[in-house]
Amino acid sequence: MNPTNPFRYALLYIPFLLAWLTSEQFHASYLIAWFGSLAIFYLSYNGWIKKLPEDYKVIEQLMRPIFLMQIIFAGYMCCTSIFYYINAIGYKYFDYKGYSFFLTNDLYRDIAKCQLYYVLGHAALVHGILINMNYPAKKFYRLYVVSTSNLLLGLSVICLPIGYLFGKIGTLSQFNVQLTGLSFVAGTIALTYAIKEKKITNFWFALALFLSNVMNALVSGFKEPIIICVLLLGVFLIPIYGKKIIPVFGILLIFLFFVLPTFIGNFRKISGTGLALTEARDKSIEAVINSDNDELKEDNWDFLIYRFSEIDMFIKYVNSTPNYVPFYNTQIAKDAVVTIIPRVFWPEKPIVESTVMQRVYNAGVVDRRSMVSAKPAYIVDCYLSFGMIGIWLGLFFYGAVAQWIAIKAESLFGGYFMGCAVMFAGLFQILWRGNSFEFLLNSIFWSFITMLIIYIIFKKRGILEEIL
Repeated sequence: MNPTNPFRYALLYIPFLLAWLTSEQFHASYLIAWFGSLAIFYLSYNGWIKKLPEDYKVIEQLMRPIFLMQIIFAGYMCCTSIFYYINAIGYKYFDYKGYSFFLTNDLYRDIAKCQLYYVLGHAALVHGILINMNYPAKKFYRLYVVSTSNLLLGLSVICLPIGYLFGKIGTLSQFNVQLTGLSFVAGTIALTYAIKEKKITNFWFALALFLSNVMNALVSGFKEPIIICVLLLGVFLIPIYGKKIIPVFGILLIFLFFVLPTFIGNFRKISGTGLALTEARDKSIEAVINSDNDELKEDNWDFLIYRFSEIDMFIKYVNSTPNYVPFYNTQIAKDAVVTIIPRVFWPEKPIVESTVMQRVYNAGVVDRRSMVSAKPAYIVDCYLSFGMIGIWLGLFFYGAVAQWIAIKAESLFGGYFMGCAVMFAGLFQILWRGNSFEFLLNSIFWSFITMLIIYIIFKKRGILEEIL
């Protein structure tokens, strides 16, 4: 298609329109919307709507928003619901167990409606990314270093303790997540560059950092940090070893998805008794080893239905708003802007967690007496604000802003490597999964400030050299 034709973006919305036209045929509508997300992935990668950046090979630019961010964000948002749907129609894995007599057509209608919203959000996200995807980015500086692995190791080693220290200081705590995230990404890339540059000392030091990150991820109580550790290492090793390592990391990730539900479930249960985190971790690993295959499959299926997929919670939000709870309109966005203000300047600032959880309680997603935190996903907050229009506006804006930040990072830091692969991936990792408005806006704002501070330091140190 002609790349200057503005109507080319309409192709992204065909799956949504087809699912909407068949919305009374619940199963057909769901399947059209679900496969529609696969079609959007295809359209965004085949160049029909807009050509992919040609300044690097595809495997050398995976950290750009159109690739890894879209795959994680949209894949998690749109594609994971298939397990919930399969369970609803009576299957468990590939075995037919029969319909539950508690289920009615209302559930299939709700599943189809939420998947319709998901595919609309996916189309809007990609639309926003492609609108701002103008490569190559104009570079104002070039990176000037003798050894890339030395720079990355130094960045990782410096950011880690500073981030930890800032986390203990209330006025600087907003920099903690950004600096520790950057330290993790820089350290992981340093490991791959130590291999590339054949620096043995750097390799062992970077490997120790990586293993330390993995061990910390195991005591986080969450699955995502563990999976991200492995995923990032695989992504950064691809340019060195080529596509032949993809099956290795693919199998490793599948294995993690299979055993992590049991590990995390046991870890949370054991750590809740007051046992030290390292002991809880070791006992949880032992529990996984001693679990039989049926137990692992049972835990994994529950994980795939209710935690890997968030459609069950989305259905509750859609059923409560606007039927029982009115749309929030601009209130959620206003609350998000307030979170940017440091508490040192406003000691009475509302507690963010409490503000977010109020929406959860209003929708009846969890009981007020429950200790569970069930923050709404980004697309949920978009829906709660303005319904379907809110989803389109919110996801389009999300994609456009993420792409703009990535371009800005490349312009300031001398190109894709330091700008996108290090700074964008390290500081703006929250964009991969999203979050509720309040947490997301606060993180993006302070991540951008952190990026500008690092840019100024790099200029002063001569690491960035101005292009005249």
